[in-house]
Amino acid sequence: MGYAAIAVLVLALVFVFWALTPVRQGYAYTIERFGRFTHTAQPGLNFIMPVFDRVGRKVNMMEQVLDIPGQEIITKDNAMVAVDGVVFFQVLDAAKAAYEVSDLYLSIMNLTTTNLRTVMGSMDLDETLSKRDEINTRLLHVVDDATTPWGVKITRVEIKDIRPPADISNAMARQMKAEREKRANILEAEGSRASEILRAEGQKQSQILEAEGRREAAFRDAEAREREAEAEAKATQMVSDAIAGGNAQAINYFIAQKYVEAVGQFANSPNAKTILFPVEATQLIGTLGGIGELAKDALANRNGGQ
Repeated sequence: MGYAAIAVLVLALVFVFWALTPVRQGYAYTIERFGRFTHTAQPGLNFIMPVFDRVGRKVNMMEQVLDIPGQEIITKDNAMVAVDGVVFFQVLDAAKAAYEVSDLYLSIMNLTTTNLRTVMGSMDLDETLSKRDEINTRLLHVVDDATTPWGVKITRVEIKDIRPPADISNAMARQMKAEREKRANILEAEGSRASEILRAEGQKQSQILEAEGRREAAFRDAEAREREAEAEAKATQMVSDAIAGGNAQAINYFIAQKYVEAVGQFANSPNAKTILFPVEATQLIGTLGGIGELAKDALANRNGGQ
């Protein structure tokens, strides 16, 4: 009786130990009874029926990354490019991931590769190089919709590298250099054009100011000549009045002034190297005096006749 109790107790302990199934955090186990899925064991300590139940699949429920191997793709304009990428996904339903698809990782990789060829094959080479975000977004939507029945959520699809052939890379480098030189030439031409415009504007303003200066100077000169003429006319009138009034010395002053002006013009002439005064200079002075006497006699006769 004692041995039987011990045996029963041992069997009970073995049964309990066998029935308790611990599940690690981040995983989910599918439980099968006689090969048929019954439920999913969540992280922690789970109880199953020994002999009848068993663990079917151990599914990783954490976000995972899957490398897409490099492959050659022909673009819309018949350019061959080598492309590789990565896919980030997470299993949301362990039962579907275990029983709706045979090999989850291989299926996701093949599905992504096929759609990558489809998406990039519909684009030109320039578009594939400049629109990576658009390619990633289109791949994400297509692959995520296709994997939804598998209980998988595609979180991100990223293109790691796009490698065009060497000759195309060299042609693109030359094209980029030509474009930069073109932009530099355009900027230089625009700078020269702006400089010429500013220079022309400056010359225009300078000519306007110079013309205004000449006009102002001409106005000042005309005004000065007018005043000089008025002064000369006034002086002539005063001399005439003085002669008419009987002052014989006034005419001597007038004639001497004209004589000095004439000699001054000779002196200021650019062709004049030497000025020769006439020998009869003293006679000229005497002549001036004689003219003065004649004027005096004329005035006297005029007064006597009156």
